Amino acid sequence: MTMQHQSVLKDSTEIPLVVFEPSKGWRSLELKELWKYRELLYFLTWRDVKVRYKQTTLGVAWTVIQPLMTMVIFSLIFGQLAKLPSEDVPYPIFSYAALLPWQLFSGALTRAGTSLVGNANLLTKVYFPRLIIPLSAITAGLVDFAISFLVLLGLMFYYAIVPTWTMLLLPFLVLFAVLTALGVGLWLSALNVQYRDVQHMIPFLVQFWMFASPVAYSAGLIPKRLWRIVYGLNPMAGVIHGFRWVLLNSKPPDELMIVSVIMVVMLLISGLFYFKRMEKMFADIV
Repeated sequence: MTMQHQSVLKDSTEIPLVVFEPSKGWRSLELKELWKYRELLYFLTWRDVKVRYKQTTLGVAWTVIQPLMTMVIFSLIFGQLAKLPSEDVPYPIFSYAALLPWQLFSGALTRAGTSLVGNANLLTKVYFPRLIIPLSAITAGLVDFAISFLVLLGLMFYYAIVPTWTMLLLPFLVLFAVLTALGVGLWLSALNVQYRDVQHMIPFLVQFWMFASPVAYSAGLIPKRLWRIVYGLNPMAGVIHGFRWVLLNSKPPDELMIVSVIMVVMLLISGLFYFKRMEKMFADIV
């Protein structure tokens, strides 16, 4: 919303008149308000982290156990039995390097998709940029990612994989994964307010998406350029391919990564505008 200040003369007294007009284009997103409410984003993020591990026996160890056990299962089934190629690196670390961004994405997407309904009490009582709620649900996953990344460093040391200069690009790929989760999460969270079936669909979507992404297998199995472009429409294909490139010195990015970046930008922009369009109805129907 934009405000225009005018003056009305009444009984020889000048009374300020404030006119509210709907914002258009990029101004309607009101992204500057996120900075004003940055402390709320911080507290909501840490609240999500604390609630998740409150009264648990193993605590944050679950963030390591889940990808490690998945790595073991993938190594036995796809590495030993199916003998899928792993781009000349040991299959355990090959799969773990993909599970790392996938865990960040899937956890963030699941939490963001149900975040608005889960915080209905906040939506109906106080004003703040509603975008903070799915954003805090996503940023909370960065804590889990940091812990799991320490395990990856241990695996790299064990398998004598020496990092190269490409390791410096890792923060950009982490941002790539976060923006992917945010773009999809904005759509799902807004839809879930109006259609509660969405929260039941999210686990199925995440499960299907994992097998449609090169987590257990290499993106190099898709050889033809046309099919690689089509495969790049899955943004997580570019994220995972990029992670293996910077961490394991695998094949450098190609057209698959370019298409994935374009898809993330489209998802993010469309998700932001759809979220802001539905925002005025959240408190009424949540």
